[in-house]
Amino acid sequence: MTLESNQIRLQKYIADAGITSRRKAEELIVQGRVKVNGMITALLGTKIDPTIDVVDVDGSIIDPASVDQVYILMHKPRGIMTTRNDPEGRQTVMDLCKEVNERIYPVGRLDYLSEGLLLMTNDGDLANLVMHPKYEVIKVYEVKVFGAISEGILKKLRSGAEINGTKVVPKSVRVISQLPTKTWIEFRLGEGKNREIRKICESHNVVVDKLKRVAIGGLTVEGISPGGYRYMTKKNVLDALGMKTDGTPKFDSPIEYQSPKKTINVKIKGPQPTTLADDRAFEKFKRETYFETLKNIKETKAVAVVKERKEFFAEREAMHQKRKARKEARLNRVPQKGNVHAQIVK
Repeated sequence: MTLESNQIRLQKYIADAGITSRRKAEELIVQGRVKVNGMITALLGTKIDPTIDVVDVDGSIIDPASVDQVYILMHKPRGIMTTRNDPEGRQTVMDLCKEVNERIYPVGRLDYLSEGLLLMTNDGDLANLVMHPKYEVIKVYEVKVFGAISEGILKKLRSGAEINGTKVVPKSVRVISQLPTKTWIEFRLGEGKNREIRKICESHNVVVDKLKRVAIGGLTVEGISPGGYRYMTKKNVLDALGMKTDGTPKFDSPIEYQSPKKTINVKIKGPQPTTLADDRAFEKFKRETYFETLKNIKETKAVAVVKERKEFFAEREAMHQKRKARKEARLNRVPQKGNVHAQIVK
């Protein structure tokens, strides 16, 4: 903790070493899990001199010089946690890239039931460029909701919602596909708060069935199968984001993913002839009761299948008994006079 010219913030040093993101590093500091020269340092804003100060996190000394920077684009599947570890023992994104030798971490989050593009790296500065609201990197999501979307519901979704006392409004919302009983919508977000889309939908009684992030700036999930990933260089990533290394834009306007899917104008075409998306009938498919509802549906289907099979075999047995009875009746029939065949038999 010496000359001011050599000093950098402790959380930045930890992030640059690839331990975790800068925001997570701040949490580690506050929790007292970081030591500088053998002393616990729990004060945010602490600065260190990387050339002489020794920093350790959870008992492991940081050596930034030994770390190679890694950049990975992953297609996170549904039902995978976006964390390094899960207390409940569920599979995490780290399980999908065990062969990566460097200590990387996910940039931002996709919740358990969501899928799509996830950037993973150990470059704290780049992670900050992607996550910090001031850089407004556009994230594009495709969301399937239950029911039909009318012009009125679309206007409500575009108006956003209040989340934890802050008003959040998406950059844009449009309908991209109409199914018989569901609708695909595209959301574009500037900042992307935790579960922002789901909370916007919930605030307007719209229930999400599937959510997929298809792009971050000019980075896209296209060509990456679920559970797969591909390596990138820092230059590749920055070019796709339209940024210089310091976060300043390379171009006059930010780079955004251009979807090949055309907008469906529900004001002109109208919603499909099914229940509207804000109907209370879809509440049973909400996140809190989603798995219970699926379980009930499966159990109901299983009961119906068993019943159908029982009815099938009962009907087949009844037909068999009828054929058997007819056969026995023919064999036991008394021969009548004039029946030549019967006389010959006698």
